[in-house]
Amino acid sequence: MVTQTKVHLHTLVLVLFVVHLSQPVCVDIPSETNAVLGKPMKLTCIYCLTRDELKSKTWVNWYYKPYEENDIPPEKTHIFKFDIDSPVDLDGPYKGRLRWDGTQDLQDLSISIINVTFNDSGVFECNVIREFVFDSFNPSVSITKEIKLTVKAEALRDSAAIYSEIMMYLLLVFLTCWLLVEMVYCYRKISKSDEQAQDTAY
Repeated sequence: MVTQTKVHLHTLVLVLFVVHLSQPVCVDIPSETNAVLGKPMKLTCIYCLTRDELKSKTWVNWYYKPYEENDIPPEKTHIFKFDIDSPVDLDGPYKGRLRWDGTQDLQDLSISIINVTFNDSGVFECNVIREFVFDSFNPSVSITKEIKLTVKAEALRDSAAIYSEIMMYLLLVFLTCWLLVEMVYCYRKISKSDEQAQDTAY
């Protein structure tokens, strides 16, 4: 009976451990900064929560400002917001061109530009306000993340992919040369064996 109880206890601990490991992990990754003309582009904004911060109210405001030209400070435009429960597509130059790409737990607060144009080059700003709900007090915090976006006519090739391709060609040349050397070596060895066999026959 004691052994069976121990087995059940160990099984329960193992199940709890597996459940704990299977909980989603939030990773704060930077956004891509190069967009391709005519393609969709995700502007990544992540604000991870700890376990005791899960009860909270969240407001997200997205802004856009073009790059500075001729020392003239650019104007910042409010283009999108998430107001506690739902995303709101604001009137303006981005009306109908933005899509909410955030997660249900509101740790990922990203948006996507549906069809990128050259006019989208500039600085996008993600402003997040959280009000945490605790028993005795409701503190709030605010963070701001900037994404400096550059729009290109064509996609830039990844440097890692270029290096991989070069290494693949070098490896292919090396293996081809090694195969030729092996073929010559085997041919000479077979020829020598044939000569020795003929000498023995005589």
